[in-house]
Amino acid sequence: MKIPQDKLVLVTSALPYVNGECHIGHLRTYVPADIYVRMLRKMGYKVIFISGSDTHGTPIVLSAEAEGVTPEVVVERYHEHFKRIFKALNVNFDYYGRTDSVSNHKRTEEIVENLIAGGYVYKKKTKQAYCNTCGRFLPDRYVEGRCPYCGAIARGDECDQGCGKHLEPGEIEEPRCKICGSAAVFKEQEHFFFKLSAFAEFLASYLDTLGGTLNARNYAKEWVKRELRDWCITRNLEWGVKFPGRDDLVVYVWVDAPIGYISFTEELLRERGEKGDAWARYWKDNEATIIHFIGTDIIYHHCIFWPAMLKGAGYSLPSAVIASGMVKINGKTFSKSRGNVVWAAEFLERFHPDTLRYYIVTQSSHTKELDFSWDSFFMRVNNELVAILGNLAYRVLTFAYKNFGAVPGGEIEEEVKAAIETARDDVIRAMEDYEFKKLVDAAMGLADFGNSYFQREEPWHLIKGGESDRRRCATIIKNALQIMKSVCILLEPVMPEKMAEVWYQLGMKTDIHETKLEELMSPIEEGQKLNKPKMLFQRLN
Repeated sequence: MKIPQDKLVLVTSALPYVNGECHIGHLRTYVPADIYVRMLRKMGYKVIFISGSDTHGTPIVLSAEAEGVTPEVVVERYHEHFKRIFKALNVNFDYYGRTDSVSNHKRTEEIVENLIAGGYVYKKKTKQAYCNTCGRFLPDRYVEGRCPYCGAIARGDECDQGCGKHLEPGEIEEPRCKICGSAAVFKEQEHFFFKLSAFAEFLASYLDTLGGTLNARNYAKEWVKRELRDWCITRNLEWGVKFPGRDDLVVYVWVDAPIGYISFTEELLRERGEKGDAWARYWKDNEATIIHFIGTDIIYHHCIFWPAMLKGAGYSLPSAVIASGMVKINGKTFSKSRGNVVWAAEFLERFHPDTLRYYIVTQSSHTKELDFSWDSFFMRVNNELVAILGNLAYRVLTFAYKNFGAVPGGEIEEEVKAAIETARDDVIRAMEDYEFKKLVDAAMGLADFGNSYFQREEPWHLIKGGESDRRRCATIIKNALQIMKSVCILLEPVMPEKMAEVWYQLGMKTDIHETKLEELMSPIEEGQKLNKPKMLFQRLN
């Protein structure tokens, strides 16, 4: 999707649920979003990048009860954990909030009140699971039973082990309390529902214009073609945003969680000292392009429930939704309980973060399933980062440093200019199509060209010749360094630390992270002193 250059841009990543540690599966969303934001900035766009911790809901309450602590303790622990992981991976949010903030509570209450005033919320009595042993109504994830659609074991709000259908309260069969294991019974209780069914026509039209990846748009369209069911938006919990006018109910976590995108925008702009209603430019006045990066498991929530809620409350709508494929480990379904998981913290203790960023976006197309294995990770590092990129940087810089000490004179050849321009155009096209693997392939293709160019021209022979040969050698090195400079700019969004290292070795005085794509064609400055080169990557065994 091409974004008008005069538009503000707001990019969000789905909020991690702070009930456990960060794993490789999470990063499929956050790393590509960070790459996208960095590349947009290189193209001159004014972008803000936000995310935050999803802090409400039953699982956090369950974890807190099991540990004998308050939900706040669990939230604080994992909120800080995710912040550390993102910092280590150079996923640089402009603001990283949490949905239990005062501003998110206020914004959620205001939006729910707008929906009530618009006639989009109604109350009715429903059957709720009740545990006689525990003496309380059971919110969705306190309940386990059988899916009424496919018969698989399911949790109270979703058939997570079978057909994946969303389950409303009272639908699950053979309910049992997850706290004590006793059989639960159904009792009537008053709850509030959002009239999602009233938005079927709007959603059909909206999805026709929604940008992003086809998997998100097509999945949502299939749901809209079927009968949309109204959503129960209240739960029997104390931990959460109170439903307006009720002390015994909180709003469903999928109401207040995406509203975090709005409240975090408010908090960021307030922190920057902008006027109180500056957030409205993004969320009320349609002045911004809003782009959501999510996983495929929450397409329904972001492409159906969320835009309907925004429309009903009078807010701006997302312009694009980019959904990543799921992650497997060695061909097996990701499972924390079965130990089929790769924890981000443990990974980062062993390997450089840029190698993980590179692997996540090159192992498969963004919308396809990513099958992580150590063998494939090692192959990517050894065959691409070491053999192509690292080889180019070390060979060229070592030769240049040893024989010239600075950038030599010479013109940038047409062949090199064409290769850089082609790589630039391919990178931009891939980025606009959310094809991050193609983006990296285009940049690495330029590095591969650089290796071929250097090998073909054999400057090690020319440096030993006469004045004419040495001038030709200087021109070759000038061009090879130009290629290296361009590769740095194109790959900085993917590997910000490693490209900063090369930038320094090239003797550049500017900040690689602030360098725009327009610098690709600016000749590297003659006479610029080079710094002693070091190997970028080590082979993994």
